[in-house]
Amino acid sequence: MRLTLRVWRQAGPDEDGRLVDYAVDDVSPDMSFLEMLDVLNERLVLDGEEPIAFDHDCREGICGMCGMMINGVAHGPERATTTCQLHMRHFSDGDVVVIEPWRARAFPVIRDLVVDRGAFDRIIEAGGYITAPTGSAPDAHAIPIPKPDADKAFEAAACIGCGACVAACPNGSGMLFTAAKATHLGLLPQGQPERHSRAVDMLATHDALDFGGCTNAGECAPACPKGIPLESIARLNRDVLRATVSGAHKPR
Repeated sequence: MRLTLRVWRQAGPDEDGRLVDYAVDDVSPDMSFLEMLDVLNERLVLDGEEPIAFDHDCREGICGMCGMMINGVAHGPERATTTCQLHMRHFSDGDVVVIEPWRARAFPVIRDLVVDRGAFDRIIEAGGYITAPTGSAPDAHAIPIPKPDADKAFEAAACIGCGACVAACPNGSGMLFTAAKATHLGLLPQGQPERHSRAVDMLATHDALDFGGCTNAGECAPACPKGIPLESIARLNRDVLRATVSGAHKPR
C-alpha cells in the first residue's frame, strides 16, 4: 500500500506544533502500526531529518506506552487494542492517516507524539496502595475472597494506564483510570482499611491535576484496550459519597 501520513510535529512543550505530510510506500498489511512508523523514521534519518518521536516499549499490548490518536480515534480504528497491536490491514491503499498525540490539559506534549502522563503516577501515589505488614509472603488462599469480587478486582486491575480514556473523553477526564486503580483494591479484603480514604484522596488528586470532570459521556470505556467497564466509575463514586456523607474522611 501507499499511504499519506499526516503527523503532528512539535519540537518541544513550548514550541508551536503543526501537521506534516509524509508519503510511505510499500506498506505491508501485516505490519503493525509502529513498524510502519519505524520504516518512515529510518527513511527520515537517512535523509538527515528528525525522526518522529513516539512512545513505545513492549509492543505486546501490555505496557500502555504507545498511545496516539489515529484518524481521531484513540489507538486507531480497531477497538479494544493498543496502537502497537493495530495492524495496517485496517487501512487501504491511498488512505490519508492523521496521527496526533493525546489531547488533554493533564497530558502536556513533550515532543511530537510523546506526552507526559506523569499525572497518572501522582494519582496512584495518592492512594493506590494498601497498608500491610512486611515480612514473608502469606500462604496462597490464606484470605478467602468470593469469586465475583475477585473477578471484578481482576477486571479493574487490568488497566495499563495508557491514557486512551482521557484522550477519548470530551472533557479530558481521567475518571476511568482513577476508578480502576481505586476500586480494584477496594474490592479486596486487603484494601478495606483505606477503601474510603483512598477513593477521596485519589479523586481529589485527579481534580487537582487539571483533568476534566466526568459527565458520563461514556466515551472512555469503548476506547479502553483492556475493557475496563464504566461500572468502575460508579463504584468509585459510591465510595466517595459514603466517605463524604459520613464525614469519616477529608482529602489530604
